Amino acid sequence: MSQTAPALNEVEQFGVERIPDAERTARPLDLFRLAFGGANTFATCVLGAFPILFGLSFQQGLLATVLGLVVGSLILAPLAVFGPRNGTNNAVSSSAHLGVHGRIVGSFLSLLTAIAFFSISVWSSGDALVGGANRLVGLPENDGAFAVAYGVFALLVLVVCVYGFRFMLFVNKIAVIAASLLFVLGFFAFAGDFDFGYQGAFESMSSPGFWPAFIGSALIVLSNPVSFGAFLGDWARYIPADTPRKRVVTAAFASQIATILPFFFGLATASIIAAKAAPYMDPAAPNYVGGLLAVSPTWYFLPVCLLALIGGMATGTTALYGTGLDFSSVFTRFSRVQATMFIGVLSIAFIFVGRFALNLAQSISTFATLIITCTAPWMVIMMLGWLTRRGWYDPDSLQVFNRRQRGGRYWFDHGWNWRGMSAWLGSAILALMFVNLPGQFVGPLGNAAGGVDISLPVGLGLAAVAYLVLLWLFPEPRDVYGPEGPRLVRSSDIPVPAITGEDGTPALAAEELV
Repeated sequence: MSQTAPALNEVEQFGVERIPDAERTARPLDLFRLAFGGANTFATCVLGAFPILFGLSFQQGLLATVLGLVVGSLILAPLAVFGPRNGTNNAVSSSAHLGVHGRIVGSFLSLLTAIAFFSISVWSSGDALVGGANRLVGLPENDGAFAVAYGVFALLVLVVCVYGFRFMLFVNKIAVIAASLLFVLGFFAFAGDFDFGYQGAFESMSSPGFWPAFIGSALIVLSNPVSFGAFLGDWARYIPADTPRKRVVTAAFASQIATILPFFFGLATASIIAAKAAPYMDPAAPNYVGGLLAVSPTWYFLPVCLLALIGGMATGTTALYGTGLDFSSVFTRFSRVQATMFIGVLSIAFIFVGRFALNLAQSISTFATLIITCTAPWMVIMMLGWLTRRGWYDPDSLQVFNRRQRGGRYWFDHGWNWRGMSAWLGSAILALMFVNLPGQFVGPLGNAAGGVDISLPVGLGLAAVAYLVLLWLFPEPRDVYGPEGPRLVRSSDIPVPAITGEDGTPALAAEELV
């Protein structure tokens, strides 16, 4: 029987509780639209400009971009399976591997990532809108104009997020097509200035400093798909549980591969800016948006403004929606709408303080590397957890934290699974020590590989090995693995506690809680 989606103007009532089967009307295509729409923006163009900023030629930068994008998409795609299976977001699903309380790690990672990307979205889009309006109608580029642009833009994003999933999906349906067309139009705008043979600072791969710049560029590109890891479940939870996993994973993978469009746009225009307006690409104070406007033909100013508005709305909504959802899952007294409003107002305040009271010279590349460092090991633990559990999860036990209960299959040691927590924390800390971003952040072991940043392979490899070893040496209870038992690891006969209320009284059955 066909299912009818809720009205567009109906405020979404669901939080992180399991979405009922009758309410799951989304498709893998909708997941593609949300994940691609959220990255098909100016923020991605800024990341795409970094290979040129690091001194690579266009061709070297393109190779680094493709490498980072493919590897990042491969890491991200498997995280799409948790939403349809469990009907909740990925942070809640991580309870199965980090414990009922340990799942706050996923919420914390998604919270910081979402606020940061929401801020980058508002800053870059607001700057482009004011800059474009200045060129078109002479609007003064002063703090008042920027404040109005940031405020109006942020409030529009907040309204969409309050209405919820359906409204956000509607915005992204428009954004995917409109932003893509505007990027394609931009290729015609800059075709006459573009030089495929643009030479950077390195004549060949053997030039001193090439590999640190190349690896660093690839990692920044890779950070974009990896940053979606904690959010895929926010949108995939509306996909029916019986949807073939291959279709869901393919949609997630394709959504990030498709971002080659904004990445290529950022890379190509950055090479033009470096050739024609070099001061805008000063590594000490890069200004990609200003440089783009400086080299754009006059007729493209209006498309730039539209691109900033449409793309920024897509990025802002996908980021802030996930933030509100996760906040409501950690502080269960807040509904999704209340949590979204609270975090939205807090984020807007952060945007204004950061833009007008503090020095915004904070490096995007440093932030991107921190996303990889902390999130990639968490993603590995989630994927290996799915593999060892054979994709079996207990929906009631996943919701223990949200219902303010105790016990269940994922209670482990007072709500913490120290196996997963230790593997994640140790991997993240060690990976951070291998980070090497010259002039920004170099960890104590950052020069161990001749100046090449190897934080990602260290974090991924250590998380995989440590987690599997810990599961083998210290087996989890047999009941967490479901009827078919574990794969690759052992299990123990330790009984799991029954689900109870906070006061120890027996918990209501799931159907009584609905």
